[in-house]
Amino acid sequence: MISATVNLYKNAYSGLSRRMWLLAFVMLINRSGTMVLAFMTLYCRHKGYSTRQAGYVVAIYGLGSLVGAFLGGRISDRFGFYYTQFFSLFCGGILFITLGQMNSFLSICICTFFLSMVNESFRPANATAVAHYSTPENRTQSFSLVRLAINIGWGVGAALGGLLASIDYHLLFWVDGCTNMLAACLLIFLLPRVTLAQQHNLHQAKKTDQKIRPAHADKLFMYFIGLQVLFAFCFFQLFTTIPLFFKEGLSINEFWIGVLMSLNGVLIGILEMVIVFKLEGRLPYLRLMAIGTILMALAFFMLNLPFIHGFILATAAMLVITFAEMIAMPFMNSYYIARSSEGNRGQYAALYTMAWSMAQVIGSALGTQVAYLAGFSNLWWMIGAICLLTALGYQRLYKLPVDRYL
Repeated sequence: MISATVNLYKNAYSGLSRRMWLLAFVMLINRSGTMVLAFMTLYCRHKGYSTRQAGYVVAIYGLGSLVGAFLGGRISDRFGFYYTQFFSLFCGGILFITLGQMNSFLSICICTFFLSMVNESFRPANATAVAHYSTPENRTQSFSLVRLAINIGWGVGAALGGLLASIDYHLLFWVDGCTNMLAACLLIFLLPRVTLAQQHNLHQAKKTDQKIRPAHADKLFMYFIGLQVLFAFCFFQLFTTIPLFFKEGLSINEFWIGVLMSLNGVLIGILEMVIVFKLEGRLPYLRLMAIGTILMALAFFMLNLPFIHGFILATAAMLVITFAEMIAMPFMNSYYIARSSEGNRGQYAALYTMAWSMAQVIGSALGTQVAYLAGFSNLWWMIGAICLLTALGYQRLYKLPVDRYL
């Protein structure tokens, strides 16, 4: 039994390039300091601003990331993903520290916008880098390795963030900023430079007959992007209304909220690569997305159970959300990467990232408003219903013959 488990983990992690492992290590360092976003709504409440204002700040972060995703994709295709990643990480680190020095609501909003614009321009470039360092055969595995690093870092960062927030909220911004800059330096020192010519010439011999088309002209991809907005709208409640509900609805303090948030990252770190290894090729990507989204609906419905102790309820919901994430999200990247080419991959990655950013804008503002005006219970019913609608959308997209095997 032990031998079989060891072999399973060994197979799940085998076949990845050295550069993929180094890129994942850079992401681990970066995300180990990621704590500001998870505690942004609580930080705003700590500063004396209302729940509605806290939602606006997180929505502004999403608006900035929307702009950053667009710019990041364009810059990555034009100048290369290598330096796009570096400047995004390093400048983002400076802006995290700067944000921690802001006091007025207006200055917090302005700094948050520019921070998110710079910081989130990293994502399209990073997705392009993962595709460059991987092969079609291990692409999902490669994206999962990066997600593994991100989520282990997220687990460490959320737990540490809860501890730091209980001492002094300003420490969150210093740690987040310093780890961003450290990750930027590690990227330069550990990974060899990739020129724009090298980025675009990879596998060129295999794709000389493929016409490069703009990503927005791919109608099926745009349908998929619409579904991603709905999925991400629901998922981003994890960083906005769920922490507020844990504190105000279930009376859980910041330290234990950090522990609960870190549970998500720890479980993903332990289980996701194995789950991806077992599911890859078993079911079409869109079917897996639908299953994961149904599980996420169940998690939100669970938050309305009145007869379970608060901490137990919060733990159970986090477990279900985590398994939903592990089943659905690793295959989303592989789906859109399969539709792109070397010449337009940044555009696809940018639109994909913009979908998440748009959902963050809408979800942060609308989620907190619904919670403020109608209560958390009605919010969870609404979010669960949107999850089910999104799952039906994935199922319909799967039934289109051209995408049946993607």
